Amino acid sequence: MRTLKILIGLLLCLFGKVWAQNPTQALTQTIRGTVVDKESQTPVIGASVIISSIDPVKGSSTDSHGNFRIEGVPVGRHTIKITSIGYEEQVIPEMLVGSGKEVIMNVRMTESLIQMNEIVVVAAEQEKGKPINDMATLSARSISVEETKRYAASINDPARAALSFAGVSSTDDVGNEIVIRGNSPKGLLWRLEGVEIPNPNHFAEEGSAGGAVSILSVNMLDNSDFFTGAFPAEYGNALSGVFDIKLRRGNNEKREYAFQAGLLGVDFAVEGPFSKNSKASYLANYRYSTLSILDNIGIKVAGTSIPKFQDFSFKVHLPTSKAGNFSVWGLGGLSSQQRAVDKDSTAWESKYDRHQDAFSVSMGAFGLTHTYFLDEKTFFESVLSFSGNRNKYTRDTLNDEYTPVFDYQDNFTNTAIRGSVMVNRKFNSRHTLRTGIIFSHLSFDLFSEGRDRDLGNQVVRFVENKGSSQLFQSYAQWKYRIAQNLTLNTGLHYLQLALNGSKSLEPRAGLKWDFSPRQSVGVGVGVHSRQEAMSTYFAQHRLSDGTYVTPNRNLGFTKASHAVVSYENQLKEDLRLKTEVYYQWLNQVPIRTDPASTMAIINREDGFVTDSLVNKGTGRNYGLELTLEKFFTNNYYFLATTSLYDSKYKPANGREYNTRFNGNFVANVTAGKEIKVGRSKTNLIGLNTRIIWAGGKRYTPINLAASRVKGEAVYYEDQAFGEQASNYYRADIRLSYRKNNPKASHILSLDIQNVTNRLNVYGKYYDEDKGEIATSYQTGLIPILNYRIEF
Repeated sequence: MRTLKILIGLLLCLFGKVWAQNPTQALTQTIRGTVVDKESQTPVIGASVIISSIDPVKGSSTDSHGNFRIEGVPVGRHTIKITSIGYEEQVIPEMLVGSGKEVIMNVRMTESLIQMNEIVVVAAEQEKGKPINDMATLSARSISVEETKRYAASINDPARAALSFAGVSSTDDVGNEIVIRGNSPKGLLWRLEGVEIPNPNHFAEEGSAGGAVSILSVNMLDNSDFFTGAFPAEYGNALSGVFDIKLRRGNNEKREYAFQAGLLGVDFAVEGPFSKNSKASYLANYRYSTLSILDNIGIKVAGTSIPKFQDFSFKVHLPTSKAGNFSVWGLGGLSSQQRAVDKDSTAWESKYDRHQDAFSVSMGAFGLTHTYFLDEKTFFESVLSFSGNRNKYTRDTLNDEYTPVFDYQDNFTNTAIRGSVMVNRKFNSRHTLRTGIIFSHLSFDLFSEGRDRDLGNQVVRFVENKGSSQLFQSYAQWKYRIAQNLTLNTGLHYLQLALNGSKSLEPRAGLKWDFSPRQSVGVGVGVHSRQEAMSTYFAQHRLSDGTYVTPNRNLGFTKASHAVVSYENQLKEDLRLKTEVYYQWLNQVPIRTDPASTMAIINREDGFVTDSLVNKGTGRNYGLELTLEKFFTNNYYFLATTSLYDSKYKPANGREYNTRFNGNFVANVTAGKEIKVGRSKTNLIGLNTRIIWAGGKRYTPINLAASRVKGEAVYYEDQAFGEQASNYYRADIRLSYRKNNPKASHILSLDIQNVTNRLNVYGKYYDEDKGEIATSYQTGLIPILNYRIEF
């Protein structure tokens, strides 16, 4: 709480005078953007863009480049309608217009199959959350930047925002790892600007998909897609889900800034044009952790274990008249944390109090994207990227003389050079074909060693290898609009790892039928697979003669066959009911060959596994998901989701067990309300909440008698994940106040995660010093105070 008080004082000093300002002049802003054909990405010329929520209405038409501009728009929320002959109407409700930044929209319109000689309203409302990728059929939705900002305790992190969606769960107060339909978090694929990237989170473990703090800055993000199953053919090397992240372009007409400071970090963003005569733009953001700043100036608020991090991201957009559009982009982050031991043995309560460790993570991804339009129906998109990550960890144990004794260390470095080419051809309003290839050159430098109690506490090497390999992917997908209300998406993905010749040919298909103006059903199927972390392939096993072998080098891909059926009902213009039923069959799951072992890699949250594995395990996930969503209209919204599911696997003994992630159910309610305040009602108070109720973490019971004999935890292997912690419950709230001044917008917010301070159970462990089974608990209440200014 001392940290919170210090930050409140600093922030109040920073903007104390801001709230006293009462501008008498009318506050207005500019809305501008581009309207393009959804499939071909070519400009829609002459489209009408109207702001229907003001009287008299304001509007504009798109020029030969698809651009439009509407000036003098009053600050507040507005409904935008876009119409064009031959296209389905687009309605974007409750667009937030602030005084600090121009609103720049990128609208994608769907060509109508109905021949029209005049403007005809085909769609009465915009499908909120509809994925940006036009090849997606179901189990997909877009995540808007505003949702990422608005949802309680999301703290500008798209992964935490996704917790509100059906089929997604997490029972961790600190990390942002997400479980999708009972699958391990490491089955998630992260993509940025169309290419795979390493885990974009600070304090991320080797081979994991999450961490404590997202490197992705909300200042950089555009609306992005999130998939939970049966995803289109262009997505490969993914088992459970896909986060397809887009970076927005900077303002190419006006220089703008954003600054924010809070408990999490202090960051600054800048964007603007390179010159008045150019349409090129830049956008950049830098962030440094607040606790590091306070520690550097001598304010100790977290003891000796200070989590330190910083990150930088950018995007430069360079359009040309003849050579197409180029963009240079990137992001990177550094994070570290050290924990020192209190050198007072009388204060030690368990062996963990003797441990001192140091953990550091670095991640980066940089790329060049080129988009070229061959004609009005065909475009190429080429991406060349370099990415990498490094995880380094050391741990010592202090003896009774306070002398450190080596315990464990690792150092994993992975890099990738990727090149991808995609060709998109829209033949007509019915047929669109998209094909592509992706080539990845993977390099690695892996090292891990530690003490092995089974070998008399000797120091052994778990992995030590340096080298490279290649991953090749190709795909083709076809969108066929059979009728105005019936769409078929089919495709094929191919994946091959040169390291051991593993191959996977993966058919995908999806069909959606809008059988009434407000109702639709869909079905999607597909085969999906994912490679393991390189550290798993090169895990070493020590033989009796002291030599080492790498038994996992020839591991194949873990595979999953997805089948999904969906139903949607647009109950009202702003109220939607959606349900999905799914079944996933997992095969070729890496498991230990020992019949007495119940180990399977799908129960891991990270990728470093030292066991000897074979692809002989299986698994299945099935469930029912319900979503009732009231879109943000009339100054409020809500999203209620329920997921009932079962997740099982079979190890070497052929028996079926719960997976580690089989929580069985998760229910979420996310809701919020805005209140207009101030003399001219241009300021906003936001009240948001999220309640999560889910099945607790699963764990394998401990054999207490055997643990006391061995001096360390011994588990009942034949009861793998047979016990479950009490249900996980968490209530989050977000309070915010936006003040629009003539030249800037000021936003003060307070997110409180776990506002009731409920101590959810993390799991059970064996306390060696006491010879007892103990319970570990999670963090409890976490306040995040933040101030932001846009100008």
